Amino acid sequence: MIAIEITPDRPIEDCIALATAAEDAGLDAALVSHHYNNRDQWIALSAMATATEAIDLGPGVANPYETHPVTLAGRMATLDEHAGGRGVFGVGAGDRSTLANLGIDRDRPLRRVLETMQVARDLWAGERVTHDGTFVADDAGLNFESGSIPVYVGAQGPHMTRMAGKYADGILYNGAHPRNLAWAAERVAEGRSERDEDRDPPLLAAYASVSIDDDADRARDAAREPVAFITAGAPDPVLDRHGIDTDRAGEIGAAIQQGAFGTAFEAVTPAMVDAFAIAGTPATVEDRLAAFPDAVDGLVAASPLGPDPERAISLLADAVARSGAI
Repeated sequence: MIAIEITPDRPIEDCIALATAAEDAGLDAALVSHHYNNRDQWIALSAMATATEAIDLGPGVANPYETHPVTLAGRMATLDEHAGGRGVFGVGAGDRSTLANLGIDRDRPLRRVLETMQVARDLWAGERVTHDGTFVADDAGLNFESGSIPVYVGAQGPHMTRMAGKYADGILYNGAHPRNLAWAAERVAEGRSERDEDRDPPLLAAYASVSIDDDADRARDAAREPVAFITAGAPDPVLDRHGIDTDRAGEIGAAIQQGAFGTAFEAVTPAMVDAFAIAGTPATVEDRLAAFPDAVDGLVAASPLGPDPERAISLLADAVARSGAI
């Protein structure tokens, strides 16, 4: 799977343009991210479904804290129906910095994501669900038919990555560096060892911030914004793996939570960009993709794509083809 992430911090018409550009470039999927302070991901996905014909579409990712998991399952089934069976359900625990703005405690994230996945599958299978765990559902069901929808879990920490390897159809691993991806592949393999034998193996995709441009400096500068969010949410072991100061990462997270985005982006270091993004010229991106471990089956090129996102999609498709990595 070769996909892009579209961040709806831009008008819906621009999201549509990126989705159609990805479809024209032959990419497999377009995922739309979610933060409360951006435009609504489901409205963007619906508009993109109307404007496209072949590309798969879904949230990248939806979080089951702001929205009840049963409601999320219904929205996903609606999108899949509207898109003619092109839906993919990306689900994850969400960004803790922005969730904190809403007074939401991201309690027991692994259980919340796992229970959301399990309940969604039951609902899509036409079952009525009674559930009492990290959320409650009492004889809930959908009043329309839905088919099977692949579930991709957004993961970064060891337990979530291992759980996704055991239960999910795919893992959207929040990582760009080969060292992190090799570590993730080991965790996925641990989960697969406990997976039901009759289920297909899960797809492991690098959910990596990509910024590609003919001008390397422009590409790297454009990557600072998403790298700030990634750094703020990265577990300490991941920061330690790349020698990134945890205090500085905490300061970036605090600035984001306070809405001081300029301060957060300025605090991003070159080492953070190298660790948490694939940023540079097409040749640089090609080399980084070629260094992916063999266990990586896919790529979600996450925002910003580049200083010129539509052109970046074309450059990315060419770089992926030349790398021969995925």
